[in-house]
Amino acid sequence: MSLGDTGYSSSDALGDAFFPLYEWLFDDSSDFVANVETKLAEARRDETVELFLSRALGVGAIVGVLFWVLGTLLGWVLFMMVISTDTIIGLYIANDALLAFINAVKVPALIVLTGLVFGSIGFAAGFGGLVGVPYMQAGERKREINMLLPDAIAFMYALSMGGMNQLEILSAMAKADDTYGEVALEFRSIVQETEYFDTDYRSAVRNRSMETPSDELGQFLTDMLSIVNSGGDMTDFLSDKKDKHMRTAKQQQQLTLDTLELFGEMYMTLSLFPLLLIIILVIMSMMGDSKTTLLYGTVYALIPLVGVGFLVLVSTVKEDEPGDGYLRLDESDASSTSREPGLFDLGLIERFRGEGALFERIYSREGTHEAKWLLTHPHLFFKRHPLYTLGLTVPAALVILGLAVAQGTAPTSLDRMQANPIAGTFVWVYLPLYIVFIPLAAFRLWNLRSRRRVVNNLSDDLRKLSSANDTGLTLLESIKTVSETSSGKLAEEFRVIHAKVNYGTSLRDALVEFNNKYHIPRLARTVKLVSKAQEASSQISAVLTTAAQSSETQDDLERERKSRTRMQIVIIIMTYLTLLAVMAILKVKFLDVMAGLATQASGGASSSAGGGNMSFGASIDIQMMNMMFFHAVTIQGILSGFIAGYIRDADLLSGVKFAIVLPTVALLVFAFI
Repeated sequence: MSLGDTGYSSSDALGDAFFPLYEWLFDDSSDFVANVETKLAEARRDETVELFLSRALGVGAIVGVLFWVLGTLLGWVLFMMVISTDTIIGLYIANDALLAFINAVKVPALIVLTGLVFGSIGFAAGFGGLVGVPYMQAGERKREINMLLPDAIAFMYALSMGGMNQLEILSAMAKADDTYGEVALEFRSIVQETEYFDTDYRSAVRNRSMETPSDELGQFLTDMLSIVNSGGDMTDFLSDKKDKHMRTAKQQQQLTLDTLELFGEMYMTLSLFPLLLIIILVIMSMMGDSKTTLLYGTVYALIPLVGVGFLVLVSTVKEDEPGDGYLRLDESDASSTSREPGLFDLGLIERFRGEGALFERIYSREGTHEAKWLLTHPHLFFKRHPLYTLGLTVPAALVILGLAVAQGTAPTSLDRMQANPIAGTFVWVYLPLYIVFIPLAAFRLWNLRSRRRVVNNLSDDLRKLSSANDTGLTLLESIKTVSETSSGKLAEEFRVIHAKVNYGTSLRDALVEFNNKYHIPRLARTVKLVSKAQEASSQISAVLTTAAQSSETQDDLERERKSRTRMQIVIIIMTYLTLLAVMAILKVKFLDVMAGLATQASGGASSSAGGGNMSFGASIDIQMMNMMFFHAVTIQGILSGFIAGYIRDADLLSGVKFAIVLPTVALLVFAFI
């Protein structure tokens, strides 16, 4: 028995142990059980609702007992040692016997009540957390299905125009999970039900339309079933659905962008709240009511919480592009994903290892060859793998920090940091920030730009391929013609594809290798469509036209997204610059002036002996305020940078360049004022 089987058996034992509790608490016909069963099916989890809920009850009971013990101990400590229980309620009780009874039982009752409250919270967290997992999985699958459905329908339409019948289209969609993800898995369920459970495909389509988490896919399958039953034209139906769902995708993006605009206005207000709070706390300090703890909490807790909370809020709306952009070389093997070699992966030779002495000899020398290439071309390696720069930059930053601490350059106490906040913060924050983030941002930007160059002329080149193919040329001849009459990165890749096919590589494998070199999800869907259609016929002009139309739609969506999100980025940057300007003005026109007044007041303090009144603002710690202001704008700059990058590309790494520039502006401003 494998380790996975052992884990599964132990979880089954937990479910079996609590199955009687499930039968006592739940009715099989209850709405709650029916809803959980539906979500389990939508999440593609192969377990019964009875076993799942029994296991959830077991987990809830275990967590509840642990929390009950913790709560009871906490209640004993609080009510026996910390909190006075003399006047818990404060009611007057005239009956001495009743009063004595209450005094005798109130502490044990409070301890028991605390344990019960904590135990209830633990049970709710354990049971609710486990029950919520299929709901989250089903919601994630629904999101991905809705995003990929327009392209999946375009793929089916192209296959239909290429001459495939309904069953062949369903089978092709079922095998396209490397491109269409969860949509392909839904069609795989249909194919598997017809192959292994002896179900006719009409019933399988009907069953999947009721079990899919996406209402849009369910409606599509229902409409497709009506076309099949009535003998309608499948190609016309898919064409209409393709256009409809493309319009739906545009409307959905419009709604998302409108929501992001609302969030941008919210961020303008939320990010200024800590600034207003800092100003209020400073004024209170001037009046002698020092709020140092609240000031520290505002700078080092509230500002990060507001930034992270807003980032989480944006992530609920901003949708990243599903898929990793890689295609399989062997469609029949679901595990044969052709990925770009990693640091310890020797690439293509891995597939032939163990097939002969010659391959073993090549494998033994490939590692040396790869190591030499890495040492002689480190910039190209980091271009392919930007995150690997962290393996060098993070240790380098730690070493430099250690040397700075050893030499006394980096302040190691709060007093030293307050005495020179700019230099101390530069050593502790800005120097590691530059060492780690600048190489990462540079190589990532190089990687993205080199990969995106190939899709700049994708729509136009697909139109050219369609026109060439329409004249009677084969797809390979059309690729050669377009490569000779076009310019750009894609034309260069077309020449490479043509050369590979001439040297014996199949056209499909050459297309897949070309796609995996750039691994862009949008490009992968186009290559998948073309490579699948050319297997049925070399005359695929209509398919190429469909691919060009889909690519043009993606271009339109991308242009609108960039235009609208650019405004959100401007709002975030301007909000940060406003906060920075206010902080700089407060430092120059307020803190520096107050420091001068305090210096003047200290000279006359000795001549006014016996004067008990403290001068206005004398209680302000000017050095601490200077440090707080600088740290506040530094933290805000880093968070604003990551938020701007995430809004732009739905990727935190996209915000690295902003997280370098914005704090640098704060550093320059505070260094020269």
